[in-house]
Amino acid sequence: MPQAIHISPIDNVVVALHPIAKGTLVEVDGLAVTALEDIPQGHKMAVKPIKNGENVIKYGFPIGHATADAEPGTWMHTHNVHTNLSGEVEYSYHPAPDLAPLPKVEPETFMGFRRKDGRAAIRNEIWIIPTVGCVNDIAKKMVNDNQDLVTGSIEGLYTFTHPFGCSQTGHDHAQTRKLLAALVRHPNAAAVLVLHLGCENLQHDQFVEELGEYDHDRVKFLTCQDVDDEFTAAREILKELAAYAGQFKREPIPVSELVVGMKCGGSDGLSGITANPTIGRFSDMMGQRGGSTVLTEVPEMFGAEGFLMDRCINKEVFVKAEHMINGFKEYFISHNEVVYDNPSPGNKQGGITTLEDKSCGCVQKGGTAPIMDVIGYGDPVVTKGLNMLYGPGNDLVSATAMTAAGAHLILFSTGRGTPFSAPAPTLKISTNTPLAEKKSGWIDFNTGVIADGEKTIDEAARDLLDLVIRVAGGEQTKAEKHGFREISIFKDGVVL
Repeated sequence: MPQAIHISPIDNVVVALHPIAKGTLVEVDGLAVTALEDIPQGHKMAVKPIKNGENVIKYGFPIGHATADAEPGTWMHTHNVHTNLSGEVEYSYHPAPDLAPLPKVEPETFMGFRRKDGRAAIRNEIWIIPTVGCVNDIAKKMVNDNQDLVTGSIEGLYTFTHPFGCSQTGHDHAQTRKLLAALVRHPNAAAVLVLHLGCENLQHDQFVEELGEYDHDRVKFLTCQDVDDEFTAAREILKELAAYAGQFKREPIPVSELVVGMKCGGSDGLSGITANPTIGRFSDMMGQRGGSTVLTEVPEMFGAEGFLMDRCINKEVFVKAEHMINGFKEYFISHNEVVYDNPSPGNKQGGITTLEDKSCGCVQKGGTAPIMDVIGYGDPVVTKGLNMLYGPGNDLVSATAMTAAGAHLILFSTGRGTPFSAPAPTLKISTNTPLAEKKSGWIDFNTGVIADGEKTIDEAARDLLDLVIRVAGGEQTKAEKHGFREISIFKDGVVL
């Protein structure tokens, strides 16, 4: 079993795949270094002398600079490494010399649902979308009272509550409206009840305008203040929606029609070595098959732009990527926050030292394919291949944004473990075997087998594709089995 990994030949650190005790001789890539102190799993050890102020190199990129001289065998972490990041950066476009779509592969099929507008879906559910937080508990009771309608090909009745839709102004109000309308359009929802209170800022006419053209059999509305008994009224509407949803049956659909979101959270030092590269290889495989993948978490691209910017398929996409990254930095600065106020305490305990360290691991999920498009928050994926989406690093906010962009399902890598799920089925991918064994009720797929030397990244990615096809065909994720699913909306303004 390998002790450590030297990611790039130019790196001056290695990463411990398993705990390394003080005094252990570590041999990797022709290097032989004795650990001068205990090196926890996922943490970095110097394999070359590093002077005070000299860059620490991992993934072939600087992830910060040393704050003290370090001899080979030294543990390199927050006590002796500091970020190099500051504010906005002026980027220039230098297309990668090998920038081209990957070779095409005939797509497999999954057993999905074909909507009347031609879109593919992987679930056949009825959703209740509240337009304002005041009706959250009413929506929950409607779900509980009408579970008998979940019959035949209907796979669930759910609501996604939130505290917004009123007492918001300007951009915040528009963002809430846009996000909720995008969820109403999601293909996994065979039918949708939009639930209003009646006096909120997000009025019915305004929401309908945001929604645009819609199927009146698929989407129906109820304003609670307009009826004597909202539960009786909802029952009749939900019966109509169930009759509509029940007509859809699973049928073979090409994988090329899938949209898959890619996210990491509760990351550790192995995230960028096992799980995220496996997801990246999967993303490449999806692109080869004509499918779409979505990469978000803009603050966790800071410091890793070198992995991304030169992979934009053309100058127009590059400019959109530049505006997205610098725009998010300006968002931080405008709130008097430093752009590098990350990683989290759990990330650090798992071996991630700086935001550059976290970002370089995070963007591994993007694989090697060209970036085909950059889209805004609440906007849909319209381009095949790898897309970047404007959104924060927060797990539930960004997973909600990927769902709203049309992701049928989400791949979520984690080294520390997390149980949540977005409205789209959310597959939890462990970076290490101890987590997969400890939290078997949370974890759907274990890439710790790569660190254990049992499988290669290519083999794990192929297994992941097989699992995605099964989940798209109806196999439930662990979170789905627990009934976990929720949303969180990105906000930035005042509350009236």
